[in-house]
Amino acid sequence: MMNANKYSPGYFPPSHNEYRWVKKDHPDHAPAWCSVDLRDGNQALIVPMSLEEKLEFFQLLVRIGFKEIEVGFPAASQTEYEFLRTLIEQDLIPDDVTIQVLTQCREHIIRKTFEAIQGAPRAVVHFYNSTSKAQREQVFKKSKEEIKEIALEGARLVKQLSEEYDGNFLFEYSPESFTGTEPDFALDVCNAVIDIMEPTVERPMIINLPVTVEMSLPHIYANQIEYCSDRLHNRDAIILSTHPHNDRGTGVADTELALLAGAQRVECCLFGNGERTGNVDAVTLAMNMLVLGVDPQLDFSNMPEIVEIYERTTRMHVHERQPYAGALVFAAFSGSHQDAIAKGMKCKEEDPEGRWTVPYLPIDPQDLSRTYDADVIRVNSQSGKGGIGYILETKYGYNLPPKMREHFGYVVKDVSDRHHSELKPDEIFDIFKATYLNLDAPLLDIKEVHFLQGKNLKAVVTAVRQGLEEEWFATGNGRLNAVNNAIKQGTGLEYTLETYTEHSLSNNSSASAACYVGLLWPDGTRTWGAGTNSDIIFAGILALASAVNARFIEKDEVE
Repeated sequence: MMNANKYSPGYFPPSHNEYRWVKKDHPDHAPAWCSVDLRDGNQALIVPMSLEEKLEFFQLLVRIGFKEIEVGFPAASQTEYEFLRTLIEQDLIPDDVTIQVLTQCREHIIRKTFEAIQGAPRAVVHFYNSTSKAQREQVFKKSKEEIKEIALEGARLVKQLSEEYDGNFLFEYSPESFTGTEPDFALDVCNAVIDIMEPTVERPMIINLPVTVEMSLPHIYANQIEYCSDRLHNRDAIILSTHPHNDRGTGVADTELALLAGAQRVECCLFGNGERTGNVDAVTLAMNMLVLGVDPQLDFSNMPEIVEIYERTTRMHVHERQPYAGALVFAAFSGSHQDAIAKGMKCKEEDPEGRWTVPYLPIDPQDLSRTYDADVIRVNSQSGKGGIGYILETKYGYNLPPKMREHFGYVVKDVSDRHHSELKPDEIFDIFKATYLNLDAPLLDIKEVHFLQGKNLKAVVTAVRQGLEEEWFATGNGRLNAVNNAIKQGTGLEYTLETYTEHSLSNNSSASAACYVGLLWPDGTRTWGAGTNSDIIFAGILALASAVNARFIEKDEVE
């Protein structure tokens, strides 16, 4: 039995807030994005990336549009160090990209870091020390003043070395475990660091207030951000940054509310990779902005490629239900969902402004290089006529009449149910052909039809019925009616031709017309047939013959 009494909140709400962020709907512009995949994300991997993999991942981040990329903790390992030197010495850093390195506020680590970034065209030196109550008391066993002095010593050394080493350096400070730190103390430490670093509007400094461990509901973090944002020294020369982890599963919400509360920059990882439950997911954050009409300034349009490179280089898996990126996030198996999506797609085509309002799809899958037939309408035993009909129409060009579409829906669902599997579009089309299309068995095969004009239109039908060729004659008030009468007289069958529709079939180069016929039999059952041919009259005849043959096809013959 779990014991809730052993837990108590470890966070510290600020003493006063204006709560201006509550009145905002959403961020109205993109933040500055910093990818920490190659540092925070990489150190969380069971098998960290090799030099070659890190270079490939770096290039991916550049293509996506990240202008700030934390490339490692160069004092932590030789691979980290070599990666950084490779980027600098081989001139692999684009002019508009700033690299970032992380260092603790410890002298030997800071010095090793500056050795690693010497000659960088532009680099952020990110220094930090932990300030939380728990770490002060349990790990360091130091007072607030002693913890503050660690930060100040680190700031002084960073500033000193930035003047001694060759390079273009910017600065970032983080009070690690900010969420477990008293806001007034975190603010005091940050302001003391700012006073030492003396940032200017032309060369601002980053103050990063990380959610090192999620401890509260997201609105508490937003309050902490707003409180500090209002009280930081030299605020115009400060870029307020956030680095949320996801321990409570609300990292995205933490970030979105922090942006409302004054944060201007986000440190994040693709697909939420990172320590423990991960960092905030850059993909979800950016796409959430996009669907609200805000340009995130990151390009995830080739999502399949991004997922492939990420999974291969990190050996991590993008979950099937991962927002925007998962293999099944756009998939609709439910019949009602499929029907709504299919109807929404029709409305979208008729909207002159091209607005995206399709039910169940907050974003157009094609914007992420996903396809409707392969990724959206997915067919299994839970599917309905709307989605199945949508696949036939959009992928193969067949627009079945409503009652035939319903009948085909049950046929497909029955096959899926008996096989306990999803059916791919080509499998659905194969079932359609076996059930309805140009059927020449088991009863009759129409070989030739001639029409004789006279007082009444006369059809001469040559057909093979159960292996024997026969010729039938009948009149009618139209060509299909005459052929229908000839078939009924030749076979002795009784039925009513209840439904007939036709349309051009542009998706198929070998046939220009498609026709559908529905027959009502004396016992109340209906059968359906479809015909395709370059001659629309003969396509209708083939559909009629198919509907007759369908009466005699056993269920297992369509699989």
